Amino acid sequence: MSQPRDRTPFREHFSEQTGFQRTLSRPDSLRTRAFELFDRINASDPRTEVVSGVERPKELVYALRLTERLNHYEPEASEALQLAVRSQHIARWRIPRSEFPEGRSGYKRWRIRLMQEHADIASDVLREVGYEESTIETVARLLRKQGLKRDPEVQVLEDVVCLVFLEHYFDAFAEDHSDDKLVGILRKTWAKMSDRGRTAARELELGERATMLLGEALRKADS
Repeated sequence: MSQPRDRTPFREHFSEQTGFQRTLSRPDSLRTRAFELFDRINASDPRTEVVSGVERPKELVYALRLTERLNHYEPEASEALQLAVRSQHIARWRIPRSEFPEGRSGYKRWRIRLMQEHADIASDVLREVGYEESTIETVARLLRKQGLKRDPEVQVLEDVVCLVFLEHYFDAFAEDHSDDKLVGILRKTWAKMSDRGRTAARELELGERATMLLGEALRKADS
């Protein structure tokens, strides 16, 4: 499988010495300390992808892409939402899909297990840096996607995840699947997004195949 398309100028986000993200706000802020710990965990991902000609840990790259998209999509996002976005896939490689049965039921069990694991790890980090329990509970709820389509912040998180998937990962994912299956996946992705998220998706510079398949998915959804 080819590497996901490199569209984000990540070189400026990484320290030449450590490979971790540079501090983006005052050094003593809880958010900065939490981000550093999240990033340190994700930097342990043994899987890599090439960004600007350099191999980087896959989940660290993903976390930075999510944060960048959130900053563009929702510049006034709450601190809890910023934390949830940064830890969305934290240590995901520790629970591979292969540990669960094949089929839709096994996939759902895997996803539920992942969401709880991400919430647990993020909660441990946030307690370590000194966040109040109310913030920790909010971040965990966001990571478990509780209230999708009802809670505005959960919806923003879902929109950001979908946008990053379409922009950076769809082309590589599509190489292993038929057009019919991809159209179905795109329809499900579209259904999870808000009207605002769909508007943002239409503004993405997608590849030729992705553009064609998304158009087909939307035509079927409207028919």
